[in-house]
Order: sequence, then structure tokens, then C-alpha cells
Amino acid sequence: MKKGFLKRMQWGLLPTVVALAVPTMLEQLMHTAVQYIDTAMVGSLGTQASAAVGSTSTVGWLVGSSLSALGVGFLSFIARANGAGDKALCRRASAQAVLAVLVSGILFTILTLSLSPVVPVLMQVDPDIRDTTSTYFFILYTPMLFRAASIIFGAVLRGAGDTKTPMRAGIIVNVVNVVLNFFLIYPTRTVELPWFSDGILLVTIRGAGLGVVGAALASAIAFAVGGVVMTVTLWRHPLVSPRGQRFRPDREVLFPCLKVAMPNMAQRFATSLGYVVFASMINSLGDVSTAAHNFANTVESAFYIPGYGMQAAAATLAGNCVGAKDKNRLDDLGRLMLFCEVLLMIASGGLLFLLAPYMLRLFSSDPAVIDLATIVLRMVAVSEPFYGVTIITEGMMQGVGNTKTPFVFNVIGMWGLRIFGTLLCTLLAPEMSLVYAWACMIAHNLALFCMFSVYYKKGKWSPLHTQPPG
Repeated sequence: MKKGFLKRMQWGLLPTVVALAVPTMLEQLMHTAVQYIDTAMVGSLGTQASAAVGSTSTVGWLVGSSLSALGVGFLSFIARANGAGDKALCRRASAQAVLAVLVSGILFTILTLSLSPVVPVLMQVDPDIRDTTSTYFFILYTPMLFRAASIIFGAVLRGAGDTKTPMRAGIIVNVVNVVLNFFLIYPTRTVELPWFSDGILLVTIRGAGLGVVGAALASAIAFAVGGVVMTVTLWRHPLVSPRGQRFRPDREVLFPCLKVAMPNMAQRFATSLGYVVFASMINSLGDVSTAAHNFANTVESAFYIPGYGMQAAAATLAGNCVGAKDKNRLDDLGRLMLFCEVLLMIASGGLLFLLAPYMLRLFSSDPAVIDLATIVLRMVAVSEPFYGVTIITEGMMQGVGNTKTPFVFNVIGMWGLRIFGTLLCTLLAPEMSLVYAWACMIAHNLALFCMFSVYYKKGKWSPLHTQPPG
């Protein structure tokens, strides 16, 4: 059976998959590395500083996921147009993406800045650090127009099969962020460096000493740089440059894009809102649980890189297959990507299980935080291969324009299992709340695996499978 399965694999598709997936993986690896550095730098200021930065991260996911949903609509549309060989339609869609960036960027700037004083209260942040948290949030979300450009234009380029350009832009953003962190977070200090064989050279490094505010400024400036880089790159792109296009609403492009984007946006909003509620419950457990949860999330994010790198490739290639009306290639692609994804996530989960305590020591020296975070990370490591199947299946559905079903599945999993289960655990066993909360998260992931697997097996997820032959 196993040999027959492997023989049916179309290994000739593997170079195309790798060419699209690897740049996205490298982009996310660089982003995660900088997230690690950010967390370690702020973590050196103390547990309260870490809590001030991490306690509103889920609100950031809520904002970013809404923009990403718009990007999914354009990615799916452009991938299908590119698969059909319609370059003119690709450019028209790119021009509509410019409009989407302007509208969403301005809207989210107004929304996030006006809510900055309220967010720490809603997230049940410790009153002692609410002012710092509010200031951090305000600064971080000031350049929302640039962040919208990075996210949506990045999706446009991926839809055109270009994953290298977003990777390069991401590297620039992250380098700027790290360098500015180094000078803005810490005060002026003297560092001892070895000099020749037995000497010591004292070097004075200038610093602003702004702490949490410095971290916010560094990230905000880096986001602005990223938005400019991505915009310039899009304008020069040979396939999807919007130059010469009319920047007016185009019903023939916008309606199909929004038809894909709106269910995905509703899904991301509902699940991200669930993350906000989930994090709010965790924040109410105290600094140790909050820090352990935030550090565990940071460590875990690195081990999802293979999965989400493959998801970007799956969405683009599935959209190309639909545009070209090639059902057999779509089936071959799904079989190959699911096989590769499971192998990658088994390896990733194994490494997470082994390395969890060592990686957590990069961010904290508090034994209580490290021990608690290690427990929950080793729990979730076991479920990673199952979640990998969900990631790929959902990516292919996004590429073919099916976002309604993932919306239903994700809402059921998030609110029916994770949030309701965590609420019960918080009330019934507060001393073990973080462990039980992560157990509910794992149950959520396993439920998604079951729902997506059954739906994918039935073949109703793609228009090529539901259309009559011929």
C-alpha cells in the first residue's frame, strides 16, 4: 500500500513546490528570528516589560489577519488569472489592490489609534503596566498604511508566483528592526571587548534608553520601510505592476476578490477575536502565566515555518491549476504537498519537544516561567503533524477560492472547543489553567484536522471537482 502510494506521487512537481515554498520559509524564518531577538531584548528588561509587549499581541493578530484576508482574495484571483495566461487581468487586479491598501490602511490607522487607551483594559493587563502597554500599542500601529501595503502587495506578488521579492523585503524590515532595537531600547553603555592577546578595549555604545517605547519605535520605523520597499517593488514588477491602470473600483475584479476575501476575513476576525479572548483569560492568571504563554507562543511560531511556507505555495499552485482547468495536476499537487507537509511537521514537532526548555532560556531566567512554558510546548508538539494537514488543505482551498467552508470549521473549533473549554478550565481548576487552556487549543487543532480531512477527501472543496466533466 505504501509503495503504491509513493509511486502515485508526481515527484516532478517537487521543484516547483520547493521554488515557491522555500523563499516563504526563509522570509518567515527571518521574521521569527527577529521576533526571538525582540522578545529577548525586551525580556532582559524584566517580566513586566515582556507582559506589556506581549499582552496585546493577539490584538495585532486581529488587525493583521483582516489585512491578510484581503490579500488572500487578490492572491486567489491573480493566481487563477496567471494560470489562465491573462496578464492584463493580473495588472487590473494589482491596481485594485492599491485601492484596497489605501482604504484599509487609513481605516485601520484610525481604528487602532483611537482604541489604544482601551485595549489594555479589555485585555485585562495589570494596572501597573497599562500606560506603558497603551503607549507601545499606539506607536506600533501608527504606520498601518505601510503595514497594509506590505501584507496586501506581498499577497499580490505571491499570487503571481513571486515569493522571493516578499522574502527580500522581509529581510530588509527585520534588519532595520534589530539595528534600531539595539540603539533605542538600551541606554548608553560601555562594553568590554578583547583587544590583541591579553588586552581589553572599552567601547561606548550610544543608546536612547527608551525600553518598551524604543522597541515600539524600532518596529514602527521598520514597518514603514517595509511598506515603501514593497510598493516600489510592485510598481516595477513585470507581471503585476499597476502602472498605466485606472485606479477606480473595478466590479469585475473587486467582486470576485471580495467574494473570496470576505469569508476569509470573517474567519480570521472570528478566530483572532477568539485569540484575544483566550489571551485575555490567560492575562488574568497573573504575570507568570502571561509570560509563559507569550514565550511559548514565540518559541512555537518558529516550528510552524515549514507548514506556512508550504501553505503559500499550495495556495498559488492550486489557483494556477484552477485557472488552467487542470484537475489531474491539482490532485497530484495536493497528494504531494500533504505528504511532504506531514513529514516536515513530524520533524518540526520532534525538535520542538526536545528543544523547548533550551529555547525558552533565551527569553527568560525565571524557573517558574520556563517550567510552565516547557510543559505546554511539549504538549502541543505532539499535535503538529495533524495541524500540518489542516494548513495545507486550507491553503489549497484559499487558492481555488473556497473560503466559506474554512470559515465554518475554524469558528466551530475556536469558539466551541478552545474558548468554551478554556473558560470551564479557568473556573474549575485555576491552579492548572494554562496547561488546561493549551489542552483545549490542542483539541481545537485536532478537530480542525478531522473536519478538513473529511471535507478534502470528499472532493467538494474545488470547483474542478464539482463541475461536470467536459
